[in-house]
Amino acid sequence: MTGDGRPVEEFTAELLAREVFGPLGGVVEIGAVNATGTWRLADVSLGDFLDGRGAEVDVLLAGVRSACAFDSTTMSIAWDLGWLRPHDVTAASLLLWSGGLTGVPAELESPAVVRHMCRVGADLQLTRLLHASVTAAVTARTEAKRGARALAAVLTAACALSGGPRPSDVLRLWRVAHLVHVLRPGSDASDAGRSSFRAYEHVLTATFGD
Repeated sequence: MTGDGRPVEEFTAELLAREVFGPLGGVVEIGAVNATGTWRLADVSLGDFLDGRGAEVDVLLAGVRSACAFDSTTMSIAWDLGWLRPHDVTAASLLLWSGGLTGVPAELESPAVVRHMCRVGADLQLTRLLHASVTAAVTARTEAKRGARALAAVLTAACALSGGPRPSDVLRLWRVAHLVHVLRPGSDASDAGRSSFRAYEHVLTATFGD
């Protein structure tokens, strides 16, 4: 049991879900900015963007639920975080999603800077989303072929939402940014865990290519 009386499994699922749904905020906000084609924050309407992207959101959430074995309570975290409800998109949030790569220039809201933050942020948040999803699926012991196929749908939908890189690009970024650290001999991953991550990578590569 955890300190608040919940089973460890429930607490672990909540942490994994927050790791998965955290980057979703960046995917959605960046997608809404990219959809303007102007990269002017005054032109962004997250409500209009989400109204027109219901199919992608549904596919993404269904794939996460299937691969990661999240129950209804855990899935509700996606809504509790507020990313899937209309809200303002700010330059400060884009700076956060892009890892602060640009620093804080005087013209943070200029279209050129906003566009650059969106490009960097999409790469970063989609890669984090993929890693968190694979980690949750491996933790749930979802069979790799079934889980990876569900996550392929998640990644495809997330890339479409972001208006950013292709799934194959995100897969390559994930390999060098995260997977190599899981598979290195000194990592905390068990032999079984490493085998599972390799199996997921194999199926995702077969889906999207090298």
